[in-house]
Amino acid sequence: MSNEIKIFENKEVRSIWDIEKEEWYFSVIDVVGVLTESSNPRRYWSDLKQKIKDEEGGIEVYEKIV
Repeated sequence: MSNEIKIFENKEVRSIWDIEKEEWYFSVIDVVGVLTESSNPRRYWSDLKQKIKDEEGGIEVYEKIV
């Protein structure tokens, strides 16, 4: 795997390239920070996951997002 920093709208987004799968993986926290312009993207993501769980009666966040 290869680690890289990508720049999106002048903000860093951590990423990893999986050579075997030929896929990029990006940091959810970094993407949330860029898209929401939140000063605390980790907290924003945590609150969003909780809200989804509460609204959907316990459905896993992964299933809802994917």
